Amino acid sequence: MSRRRQIYEGKAKILYEGPEPGTLIQYFKDDATAFNADKKGTINGKGVINNRISEYVFTRLAHIGIPTHFVRRLNMREQLVRQVEIVPIEVVLRNVAAGSICKRLGLTEGDPLPHTLIEYYYKDDALGDPLISEEHIACFNWASQEEMQDIASMAIRINDFLCGMFAAVDIRLVDFKLEFGRIYEGDFSRVILADEISPDGCRLWDMKTNDKMDKDRFRQDLGGEEEAYQEVARRLGILQNDDGGPGEVLDMSAHRGRLRGGTKGAAPKPKK
Repeated sequence: MSRRRQIYEGKAKILYEGPEPGTLIQYFKDDATAFNADKKGTINGKGVINNRISEYVFTRLAHIGIPTHFVRRLNMREQLVRQVEIVPIEVVLRNVAAGSICKRLGLTEGDPLPHTLIEYYYKDDALGDPLISEEHIACFNWASQEEMQDIASMAIRINDFLCGMFAAVDIRLVDFKLEFGRIYEGDFSRVILADEISPDGCRLWDMKTNDKMDKDRFRQDLGGEEEAYQEVARRLGILQNDDGGPGEVLDMSAHRGRLRGGTKGAAPKPKK
């Protein structure tokens, strides 16, 4: 097999040259980082689960008309995606107070916000991804006014849809991060959803117990990261249910996170 050319390696994924012009292969790693990579570790099988969850979410979003870079899943850890020019802005939507906003504004974790809040961060690890305003974005021409209107509109629609999707399986979508990219069609460009949507970039809490089901378990040394990620996938129907219904089970005990089909038994719930 010919060696693929690596285009980019980030904290959680590697991008390789795709099989056709304008495509990339997105590989999901088990690496876990926090606090701008000051804390590093591994969550066994995370890449496998994030690949499946992100595939599921992007497919559902495409059904409601959100344009995305996702083409199809190739295998346990890889997706075929459209190549985009990443807009250097991280878009964070907050529904409940948690994380950095509590430190910045003295809020209590878990307090509902008066309405969904959209924040923008300049995508630069060396600078710590600083919080920015729309004025910064316009001043430095990181995105045009029309692009920002499209980004904000899509972000709100995505938030509304995902809040309902997760609530249906008793998960509260506290906050999450989105990234967008440009694709060029002749002399014109448009922005589409890129990157991934998974427990790596979302805060997900059990609606009954408030147990954390995301990377905060790693950030805060809570333990049970593997079980939490697997439980999210199980509730979304990606993994086999308790009744042994159709689906696939992820072998989280293996570093390679291999899939095995037809095995009964559900994933354990997150540790409290």
